[in-house]
Amino acid sequence: MRLNKYIAQAGIASRRKADELISAGKVKINGAVCTALGTEVEDGDVVVVNGRTISAHEEKTVYYALNKPLGYITTTSDEKGRETVLSLLTDVTQRVYPVGRLDADTTGLLILTNDGQLANRIMHPRNEVWKTYEAEINIAISEEKIRKLREGVDIGGYITKPAKVKLLKQTQHASLLEISICEGKNRQIRKMFKAVGARVTALERKSIGEVALGRTHVGTYRKLTQREIDYLKNC
Repeated sequence: MRLNKYIAQAGIASRRKADELISAGKVKINGAVCTALGTEVEDGDVVVVNGRTISAHEEKTVYYALNKPLGYITTTSDEKGRETVLSLLTDVTQRVYPVGRLDADTTGLLILTNDGQLANRIMHPRNEVWKTYEAEINIAISEEKIRKLREGVDIGGYITKPAKVKLLKQTQHASLLEISICEGKNRQIRKMFKAVGARVTALERKSIGEVALGRTHVGTYRKLTQREIDYLKNC
């Protein structure tokens, strides 16, 4: 089995992130640092990642949908001592990690799993898994600005792909919109609205493809259904 697949099946990271760990010299096989991406892991090999001995079959794969609250960090640890989303998974015994990221000031749906292949499938742009958000902004947005968002805007040297945008509610000084994107640049939604002269005051992710928050309350989580898992594996 290829080393990156071995690491992914152990629930440590996606294959892409596993390649980064290998290239960075964070992986050892039988006591020797391995930086060759195409390395094959044989039966009996001892693989260590960041000082931890792993096994591709040490844990069953698990899949959770979390409704992330404000202020939580979407990482497995934080050097500043801030709360991470993993602290909310009070009865999950497996080592899981978030699929993608939500900023501390963004709420909503976050998938957590130890299935590296599935994580990579969700995040890879070529699979075009649409992520849908509700965004509150500080202006009464015009149809012209909505059109620009739909067509793609410059967020600092990068033109975003076409988005799906729907105006849900509007007052004299604010708007609530539904916006769906199939990519995930850093703070992309906020930068998109900034590009048309608006500031996001609240942002919640409602769904990832066909997986939705539903009735999952803020700060709680649920197991994905088998239908949802099958969908994500084949999207």
